[in-house]
Amino acid sequence: MNKLGTDRITAAFTQAQQKQTAALMPYFTLGYPDAETSLDIIEAIAPYSDLLELGVPFSDPLADGPTVQHSTQVSLENGTTTASCLAMVRELRQRGVQTPVMLMGYVNPILAYGQDKYVQDAVAAGVDGFIVPDLPPEEADEFDEKTAAAGLSLIPFLAPTSNPDRIQMVGAAARGFIYLVSVTGVTGARSQVRTDLAGFVERVRGETAVPLAVGFGISNPQQAAEVGQVADGVIVGSALINAVNAAEDKVEAAVQFVKSLQDSLQK
Repeated sequence: MNKLGTDRITAAFTQAQQKQTAALMPYFTLGYPDAETSLDIIEAIAPYSDLLELGVPFSDPLADGPTVQHSTQVSLENGTTTASCLAMVRELRQRGVQTPVMLMGYVNPILAYGQDKYVQDAVAAGVDGFIVPDLPPEEADEFDEKTAAAGLSLIPFLAPTSNPDRIQMVGAAARGFIYLVSVTGVTGARSQVRTDLAGFVERVRGETAVPLAVGFGISNPQQAAEVGQVADGVIVGSALINAVNAAEDKVEAAVQFVKSLQDSLQK
């Protein structure tokens, strides 16, 4: 890893922008359906991904819908820990995966692990940034300072219900990108994209220069393409896990699904 994490994240969005497309960021749970299969899936989809959001399982994943909840529960039952997730990222780097990696996890395991040690070990493993859904910006100063000092990004969230003051605050402080939640509610594939998404993106874009990535509810290539028309990045999780669950050859199913999303963004 020659560049620091935030620089690598920014470069991924810049490269996508130069290709006149949105950056694709698939989400997948580390350790699901087992550790080796998750590594094989992530390694296989990396060439078709601009960034990777990798889930650290937690017993009470408040932001996640049934699909991701199930995957995290299975992963926990397999014995996945915060330490083993960091080891899996290290293994992916050793396998040659160069795609920027965002670790998505909740704040309790980070506090239990120790914030300094978590950031230090994440840097050593090859992590580029963190997504922590239950750590609001108002309470994130300590962890944000530690990640910034290490050259990594702590990614903030904004929702359609965010007021102008909050949008301005988050927009001014963000590094890497801002995660825009397309709907109020939990993660999960949905039948249609929110109709006023473009307006939400524009409101946030007026307050920041960092890229804006949209997640929650994007379930197929057509929806990914719609979101990619207005946002700088597209995040897809539950639909990828559903595709893996339905297939006998789970690695091939993941590759075909992610390729279909990437192809939709290129058009």
